Amino acid sequence: MVDPADLAAVEAQLGRPPRGVRAVAHRCPCGLPDVVESAPRLPDGSPFPTLFYLTCPRAASAIGTLESSGLMRRMQARLAEDPDLAAAYRAAHEDYVARRDKAAEEEGLEPLPRDMQSAGGMPERVKCLHALVGHELAVPGANPFGREALDALPDWWADGPCVCAEEGS
Repeated sequence: MVDPADLAAVEAQLGRPPRGVRAVAHRCPCGLPDVVESAPRLPDGSPFPTLFYLTCPRAASAIGTLESSGLMRRMQARLAEDPDLAAAYRAAHEDYVARRDKAAEEEGLEPLPRDMQSAGGMPERVKCLHALVGHELAVPGANPFGREALDALPDWWADGPCVCAEEGS
């Protein structure tokens, strides 16, 4: 069961009630959740492929700045040129899908179709650094592009808990 205080913080971060939260997958150095693990299907049964959902608005904003810098284009080009990187990215995809399938099993849910996207464009594309960073925060060492993006981010937590969470407490 997820602590109600964590759910309240996530609701304040998102500006809406979170859906299908199974657990806090990572905490920001400020102590608040910044990644939640979501069930592969929402309570109404609809598919929700984003297992690790980045919730911190400061982290999301900093990642948005990275995305607009052209970083994803450069990552995508490297993916096409570097077979070792492509293999590591495919392994990240496989890890994500296996964890999502395990979550479905634990929740007594039908798993999502095997050909359904995992997150962030994996394994062929780089299309959402938010999802890749969420994966890397939840499972350190799992996602090479999530790690690179994390390493490029400023310390989003340096000013304390995110403003949205402070307003919600």
